[in-house]
Amino acid sequence: MFTDQPADANDGIVDAMTNQEKVDLLSGFGMWKTAGIPEHGIKPVIMTDGTYGVRYSIPQIDSDERGGMDLDAFLSVVNQRASDVAIAWGEMKPATCFPNGSAMGNSWDEALMQRLGTLLGRECRAMGVHLLLGPGINIRRTPLAGRSYEYYSEDPLVTGKLSAAVIEGIQSQGVGTSLKHFACNNSEVERTTMDSIVDERALREIYLKGFEIAIKQSNPWTIMSSYNRLNGVQASQDPWLLDDVLRKDWGFEGVVVSDWHGIKDRPASLMAGGDLDMPESPRRKADLLAALDSGAVPAATVDLSCRRMLDLIALCHKGAEGAVPAYTADEHHAEARAMAAASMVLVRNEGLLPIQPQMRRIVVVGRDAGTPVIQGSGCATTIPTMVDQPLEQLQKVLSAEQTLTFRTEADAETLELAASADLVLVYTSTEGAYDGEGSDRTTLTLGPGQDEMIAALAAVSDKVAVIIACPDAVEMPWIEKVGAVLVTFYSGQAMGGAVADVLTGAVNPSGKLSVTFPKRLTDVPGFLHYPGENGQHVYGEGIHVGYRSYDMREIEPLFPFGHGLSYTTFAYADLSLSATEIGLNDAIAVAFTVTNTGDRAGAEVAQLYLQAPGKRLKRSPQELKGFAKPLLQPGESRRIEITLKGSDLAIWDPALKRWVLEGVEARLVVGASSRAAQLTADLKLKPSVLPFRRLAYDTQPAYVLPNAIACEGICAYLTARCNISPEDAMRMLQHCSNSFFGIFTSLERRLRLSIPEAEVAHLIEEINAAMDATEARL
Repeated sequence: MFTDQPADANDGIVDAMTNQEKVDLLSGFGMWKTAGIPEHGIKPVIMTDGTYGVRYSIPQIDSDERGGMDLDAFLSVVNQRASDVAIAWGEMKPATCFPNGSAMGNSWDEALMQRLGTLLGRECRAMGVHLLLGPGINIRRTPLAGRSYEYYSEDPLVTGKLSAAVIEGIQSQGVGTSLKHFACNNSEVERTTMDSIVDERALREIYLKGFEIAIKQSNPWTIMSSYNRLNGVQASQDPWLLDDVLRKDWGFEGVVVSDWHGIKDRPASLMAGGDLDMPESPRRKADLLAALDSGAVPAATVDLSCRRMLDLIALCHKGAEGAVPAYTADEHHAEARAMAAASMVLVRNEGLLPIQPQMRRIVVVGRDAGTPVIQGSGCATTIPTMVDQPLEQLQKVLSAEQTLTFRTEADAETLELAASADLVLVYTSTEGAYDGEGSDRTTLTLGPGQDEMIAALAAVSDKVAVIIACPDAVEMPWIEKVGAVLVTFYSGQAMGGAVADVLTGAVNPSGKLSVTFPKRLTDVPGFLHYPGENGQHVYGEGIHVGYRSYDMREIEPLFPFGHGLSYTTFAYADLSLSATEIGLNDAIAVAFTVTNTGDRAGAEVAQLYLQAPGKRLKRSPQELKGFAKPLLQPGESRRIEITLKGSDLAIWDPALKRWVLEGVEARLVVGASSRAAQLTADLKLKPSVLPFRRLAYDTQPAYVLPNAIACEGICAYLTARCNISPEDAMRMLQHCSNSFFGIFTSLERRLRLSIPEAEVAHLIEEINAAMDATEARL
């Protein structure tokens, strides 16, 4: 599998281990390590959090004390607020705080994400970390979710492809990753006990799809199970999730590690496919040892997990060989600045930006211009190597003739200054004191008083530009009254310089929203079901998550999925398909031309959507199926080609337990956002499934009569049973067309005879088998 050692080498080690040693191998040692077992040449692995920056706890990692047994030590990490991060100096090693996941998701740039992974891997190598616990890729189902700032998108394709690129970058440096949290950790409310009730289609098409894409493309060394229950089963103990789907369906061969203290029943978790229990828990270790000694957990199951762990350990220590790549804090800070600038989204611009030389009097309002909000709170919080102050960075890039006046609030004097200013820049943020890991947001408004501040400034000036630092979507009740809005999300330690670059046009904004911004909280899909009750959270919107729901319900968002403005303009032309129809096992090339029609260099996120009507199974009005981000000089054109596989267009059929294509006339749409179509082309989806339900005893006639296979089988039965002609048998079927009873009950009434369910059970099996055989030939 992973290791260079022959399989029998690990088998020999496992065979020589005692049950206690096996339990030690499959459990944490303290908070951030696995156990070393010198007697068998087994070295420890060091891991730490870090979805956007390496979080190295000096006392918890460098000490041999078993800090992981101390719940206070764990909670001190989880509950740390980003605003209090400075107090950890001396206890945490500084690391580059790159833009958070919700910011980087707006880049739509796989190459940039791979570069992020490479830099994270280098910093891990420099600190001696073998395994980085990320990226986190749970779907941003609701903008209230406390950990939304770590995650990339509401769409599984963006989520999967961007996370795969990060994983490839990190692992290219010999450092492992832990793709998390598997699965449906989409809220922080009662997060260790909440039961996420999700239908099978939504699971497969939305919440698991990003994991599937990332795993198949990048092969992460580990997967981290989530805290929550999923459809009644603890995710860390779910054999369907961890074995049937993850290993059997997707072919994952690596280690499944628990979220910290996420296992309730250790023997059950191991039996389900959970290999490594983190952090160390004497109780859970004793429970597993007792189960192994008694035979309640088969030795073969434990041995398989031990071999996976030995493979992982070998990978980690092989990756740690060789020279550590050299870098400086300044170099990584500069790269973080470029990443932040490439991820910020200019959602509104009425010709106010970029800042022009004739804008001499600039008023800057808001405390965030002096003390920026750069990251979220919780396990991912990073001690930055340095932090740009936005006001200072802006002053550096302005000319000597341009003056900045800084005010922290919109008092009477500030309003007077704003009224005569050439430009008013308002730096704002959401209230982050209690939002983050372990606590969802309660509102989509900005921090206390900030919406009122913006409205007051907009009332005296039509030259107001708002800069917003936020974990996810926010409401903007003042949107029509301001000239520009730049959403930075949480852009990391170089946020201040990156904002200055975008405001002045040194960097042309190219980020596009990877989530929909609603006008109001009540528009959010799932609003009526959030956050659940009595320990259950029903995902009642099913597959209609994010933009899919806004499209289905015909709700106008504040800003649509995929939206983002530029200082230049782009034109789309010449959409072509290599074929006009596609089957489940086919592939086609979709090509189109993007031209920069403006006078500045810029990058454009071009998006490809499928619009396909449902037949037996509903579909969302449109689904993202591809994207590209070409960087173009003024006047330059680029031919973009996206390969579409038939399997990329498939939907999950819960009745058949497989991916299918229904035969329909569909359309491909190339757009600048989900609501800005530029080009269209027709595409026929060839069926891989019959458009009929499988037959059951109580299937209504309306669903039987269109099915020639079912009609033929039932008519043959009636011909033999009633001694009538095939034509008469078919007429009897047709006479049942308006019945709301099952087909065989309806025939009983028509023919005045008894048709017991047992009598036709074999017939039903034969008809369904014939349908299966027909589909196999499609």
